[in-house]
Amino acid sequence: MTPILAFDIETIPDVAGIRTLHRLPDDVADADVVAFAQQKRRAQSGGSDFMQLHLQQVVAISCCMRWGADKIHIGTIGEAKDTEETLIAKFFELIESHTPQLVSWNGGGFDLPVLHYRGLIHGISAARYWDMGEGDFGDSRDFKWNNYISRYHARHCDLMDLLALYQPRANVPLDDMAKLCGFPGKLGMDGSQVWAAYQRGELDAIRDYCETDAANTYLMYLRFDMMRGFLDGDEYEQEIRRLKQYLQQQPHTHWQEFMAAWGR
Repeated sequence: MTPILAFDIETIPDVAGIRTLHRLPDDVADADVVAFAQQKRRAQSGGSDFMQLHLQQVVAISCCMRWGADKIHIGTIGEAKDTEETLIAKFFELIESHTPQLVSWNGGGFDLPVLHYRGLIHGISAARYWDMGEGDFGDSRDFKWNNYISRYHARHCDLMDLLALYQPRANVPLDDMAKLCGFPGKLGMDGSQVWAAYQRGELDAIRDYCETDAANTYLMYLRFDMMRGFLDGDEYEQEIRRLKQYLQQQPHTHWQEFMAAWGR
């Protein structure tokens, strides 16, 4: 089977980038730098202090990988101490080596554009990902008609965008849909709380949270595959059991909480 890679990222405001663009001195505290930038964003946007995508620093990339006859793994790329450059480079290396089916929820609107901008800043190579039929790979010609970049091609399936029929007004949150489908949804944190958690030194908790989002995204993809006829009912239930068995073997607290929520 083609490997499936459901992924999610978590970000914080890029303090160093904000300092550079606004020429802020080094003796201004990071929290004050971000507060300054958020105030400017609210003025520009009419209320939202959400940073523009190029000023989103990646602190976690989590993946649910399904490949082979029965292999599955969920984890966060790299180590907590790794730099943003290392995390992004390793993510694109996964694509380089496995050419997976990418799956996301709003990946086309947020996760991938962030990785594009941040990867460009760090000078990261991602030839396979950017291949649109002009690369040096043996099957590169196939990427002209099915690549990761074009919105209506299938190598990246942005479930939110697709289910909304590419109409932004029809977008819905992953958390809502996961819970309505009987899956756990978000646990303990959401994206708006990541910066505060990062300031408290809770990077491990952010990485754990990101992993549960990747798991929810994979579960939604299984449900979608059943809806479009790629899996029949028995095959779908088999994949659900496989994921449950995998998670039941994981010792980490966030997976115990995830399974408890799933049971409810």
